[in-house]
Amino acid sequence: MGNRLKDKVAVITGAASGFGKAMVKKFSTEGAKILALDISNDVEKLKEMFDGEIHTLQTDVSDPGQVEAAFKECQKIYNRLDVLCNNAGITGLVETPIHEYPLNEWDKVFSVNVRGAFNVLQEAVKIMLQHGGGSIVNTGSIGGYRATPGSSAYIVSKGAIVMLTKQAALEYIDKGIRVNSINPGTFNTPLLNGFSQEAKDFLAGQVPMGRLGEPEEMAKLALFLASDESSYITGQDHIIDGGRSTE
Repeated sequence: MGNRLKDKVAVITGAASGFGKAMVKKFSTEGAKILALDISNDVEKLKEMFDGEIHTLQTDVSDPGQVEAAFKECQKIYNRLDVLCNNAGITGLVETPIHEYPLNEWDKVFSVNVRGAFNVLQEAVKIMLQHGGGSIVNTGSIGGYRATPGSSAYIVSKGAIVMLTKQAALEYIDKGIRVNSINPGTFNTPLLNGFSQEAKDFLAGQVPMGRLGEPEEMAKLALFLASDESSYITGQDHIIDGGRSTE
């Protein structure tokens, strides 16, 4: 067990599966005290799955009232916040061109990926300002840099995360709050559960490294950005995609 986050308080959203779950596991092994949030009640299982101090709360990040209540709970339990992993997100429809993309589906994606990310960041900053700063890690996507036909809502929403990261980093750079993003390529997460092995092999073939990323690899980068090891890094977008963006 490490100590890179020993006694640090971390809030992780989208914590019940995928990247968020991997972050909970990695951060708990590094000594963090965690408040794990997810819209799914599966988030409650994390307390049984991993060692360490883990509190859970079912939370819809698109609802400002629920987000405010979650961070009040963080204040109540820990009276501080050192790290935020702003990770919750959804993909929306795929293979749907812009002229056919339903507005209600567009709004649904933005309500989680952009409004939700803003809600969470806003509440986290309020606490961090009271206690000398902290580190915020936003989950973006390489989709924030490169278009993918048929996925307009997701792609544009992740582009917004790029600028939310830079804007927040600049606004709070003199307040001890660092803000960075991680922008993953194609990873072996539950989002691919419905894919056939043939489809997964095809996706892996698009990656220069020849394989999909694993959530644990994403969590390792999140740990670095959350810890004091990255104390001189803020406002940066870190791509982790097996070399795909080099093409």
